[in-house]
Amino acid sequence: MLNRFFEPTDSQLQTLRIASNFASKMWDNKQQMCQAFIASYPLDSELSTQKIEDLIQDYTLDEDYQLADEAGVMQGLRKLRNLLMLRWIWQDALNLTDVATLTQELSNFADGCIKFAKEYTYNNLVKRYGRPSYKDENGERQYDDMAIFAMGKLGANELNLSSDIDLIFVHQKQGYTDTTGFDKAKEVDNKRFMVRLGQGIIKLLDTNTADGFVFRVDMRLRPWGDGSDLAIHLSALNKYFAQHGRDWERFAWMKARVVNDIDEDYKQTLDEITKPFVFRHYVDYSMFAALRDMKSMIQTQVAQREDLSNVKLGAGGIRDIEFIVQAFQLIYGGHYQQLQIKTCLGAMKELNKHGFFEDATHRDLKAAYLFLRRLEHAIQAVDDQQTQKLPADNQAQQNMAITLGYQSWDELMTALNEHRQKVIRPFDELVTTRQHTDEEHSEKQVSQHFENLNDILTDDNKKIVDNFWQSKLVDGLTDEVRERLEQAYGIFVPALIEYHNNQSDANIAVPRLINLLESICRRSIYLVMLVENPEASVNLVSMLAASPWIANELCNYPVLLDSFLQERYHHLPDKAELKSILQQNLLRVEPDDEETMLSVLRLFKKMQVLAVAASDVIDHHHIMKISDSLTFIAEVVLEASLQRAFNQLVKRHGYPISKSGEPVTEANSGFAIIGYGKLGGIELSYSSDLDLVFIHQIKEQTMTTGEKPISGMKFAARLAQKLMTYLSSQTRDGKAYEIDMRLRPSGNAGMMVVSAYAFELYQLEKAWEWEHQALVRARAICGDKKVMNKFDSIRHLVLSQKRNLEDVKKEVSGMRVKMQDHLGSNKQTQKEGKFHLKQDAGGIVDIEFIAQFAILAFAHDKPNLTKWSDNVRIFESLAQNNVWSDQRCQQLTESYLKIRGMTHQLALSGKKLLVKESDWHDMRELVISHWDEVIGQRS
Repeated sequence: MLNRFFEPTDSQLQTLRIASNFASKMWDNKQQMCQAFIASYPLDSELSTQKIEDLIQDYTLDEDYQLADEAGVMQGLRKLRNLLMLRWIWQDALNLTDVATLTQELSNFADGCIKFAKEYTYNNLVKRYGRPSYKDENGERQYDDMAIFAMGKLGANELNLSSDIDLIFVHQKQGYTDTTGFDKAKEVDNKRFMVRLGQGIIKLLDTNTADGFVFRVDMRLRPWGDGSDLAIHLSALNKYFAQHGRDWERFAWMKARVVNDIDEDYKQTLDEITKPFVFRHYVDYSMFAALRDMKSMIQTQVAQREDLSNVKLGAGGIRDIEFIVQAFQLIYGGHYQQLQIKTCLGAMKELNKHGFFEDATHRDLKAAYLFLRRLEHAIQAVDDQQTQKLPADNQAQQNMAITLGYQSWDELMTALNEHRQKVIRPFDELVTTRQHTDEEHSEKQVSQHFENLNDILTDDNKKIVDNFWQSKLVDGLTDEVRERLEQAYGIFVPALIEYHNNQSDANIAVPRLINLLESICRRSIYLVMLVENPEASVNLVSMLAASPWIANELCNYPVLLDSFLQERYHHLPDKAELKSILQQNLLRVEPDDEETMLSVLRLFKKMQVLAVAASDVIDHHHIMKISDSLTFIAEVVLEASLQRAFNQLVKRHGYPISKSGEPVTEANSGFAIIGYGKLGGIELSYSSDLDLVFIHQIKEQTMTTGEKPISGMKFAARLAQKLMTYLSSQTRDGKAYEIDMRLRPSGNAGMMVVSAYAFELYQLEKAWEWEHQALVRARAICGDKKVMNKFDSIRHLVLSQKRNLEDVKKEVSGMRVKMQDHLGSNKQTQKEGKFHLKQDAGGIVDIEFIAQFAILAFAHDKPNLTKWSDNVRIFESLAQNNVWSDQRCQQLTESYLKIRGMTHQLALSGKKLLVKESDWHDMRELVISHWDEVIGQRS
């Protein structure tokens, strides 16, 4: 009854004020409403599922007790959410509830809101489009439905205060809406209907209005992640699991649960698709390798973060507990179906019951989990923020300690650290990665190794080593860290001797090794990595000797050590694997945490490029394989950046309107990134910058659909600017890439992003001939496929125009002379017999210009010449189309690949592109002769 009011005692009110700024303000600003609500739903009582669903219905009615309009529904849900949050925070602070009850009630509320939002949005869409339908095997019309999967904590009914909700939308089949009985309804395909349904659900729950939000919605766990359609149909989901599903996704889908009510046959079909993907019908020992990689990634992230204030992601935190439990579930869950349980505590109990956890381990993990989850609630209750970081302010620390029943912050931290230590032990023991050496070396053997190393070191290197060990840096280390440093160095000493005995010079590696030890000795976790992986550490010697570039990367970014020590460079992942790796890393980034997102992008790029460089040095891959890998890395970073930037802007401003008049979607964003130069030609090197152009097909004057609408032009411009920020901002982890946008229409004076129409007009009417040359090496990288296809058609149209042959020769030759004069070697360098591999006559730019000339000169007659943007395939197509002889094309290709291979080697060696002319004379003359024959003497 709302006619009586709850009157808290002074003690209760003081407890609330200590526990939560958010709840205190709520009470002060809306006291009467809060008193009435808690009087009806007392703090010492539980909320049943039915009560929660009844509340959702009550708060979404208007004054006439009819279902409210969208604005009224959104306001009602938010008002109810805030009242419930006040109640839950107060209950928790007064110790009137427990973790299991609180998380279940939170989850029930989320379930109820999702089901309501789905029903509400569905009914509105049906009035507009009709009911989504499909034809079954017998040709009979059936009606399509959407299953909403809750993932993560909501999937396990373990939702915490202020948590986001991870959702995946799955509908049954492709088809079209049935408009029968709906006046003015417009038929659309089921895909569009379901995407609109998903967008509507997200809008009702996630949009931040003056009344706040209901739940932050995270869709990144869906197949293919950000940038894919919000809804996927059954057969596509099944195909994804069979062909693309990754091991980390098995972890995610283990907790998947359908929230809304669906047909039993549909539910059974979903179970038949999802369960075999997660649980194998046998003891899944194949998971050990995947678990080892995932554990290593977690350890690397902890090392990178060096943050003990995060109770979820820090060492011994909630994530570690969940990883331990889920690892056993994945391995044994197919054989022991009792382990196929979604709650962490329930799974722990079953693992203990079946003997996988000892009683002490079960007791420790359960106690740590309950402690950490209550601490997490206390952190999030303060300001209703989605965070797991302990407060830094002294008063806030004291308030939190009191809320949780401790006398002081120190007492709370002591308890926290005790629980963490009890988690770290089983985590460290899980799928151990320690590599044991064949035997322990005696002190005498160790001493002999040091003497032998001293005999082969130069005087300069002896001084470097002595100065290091006598430095203030080393002297200031604790005894424990000093011991770890000595153990790590002790691994390298025999490796250096062996390297020297194999007719190599260990003196090259020594100063680079000392630089590396200097950079990591204060961060002992990296020393532990070296000691725990002795065999892989030994291989580091040859790598340091081979490449100063690799050595510098490891010194500047020690977090890359883990990737190297795992020896991942023996396998260069393809683009799909790279995309999955980055997607997995980004899933651990909170939606609004831009700083961490930038760090993830940069470290992913650096780790993967380092792996390619190591593979280049060790396994000597073909130059095209190396360039392909480096290009794939850039493409994946660009794709993830675009998806993230687009989602952030949509969240703030809503969706822009496409040229067709419909709002764009995540999968068809109306925007595309075009790569020029080495990126466009699939020829990236280790330090290449990215030449980019942004184009769109958005209605520039039409406003976006959100609460804070902006014009389509502003949306596109802000999207481009955000991309630039993501890619080129300088952070502690460096830049992802240097970005060059001078090739956009009108160069630096032009707009950062242009419409496809404006781009076409510029290329046809205003572009210089050298801009058409540049277009030869351009291709669409990522974004809306329609926009990408439009770019392809513009590129083909421009390049296949009929041109006067002599004019093309003159323009290409003139531009080449300007470049050579400006960037080629000077007279003094030439006197010294040096040749610049890139810029001098007969170098790589000559070959590139020859290819570009051929396309501009002959594509009007041979239009399929415009198909490729990379030089190797351009020369292949020139031979296939009988433009030039096979011999000429083969010679130019071989010369091109030889020079590119050398430029990569010089980059890894830290050397300039100047080489002895005599070593390259014959090849250089060959290239010049081809230039003279097809273009003529340089003007």
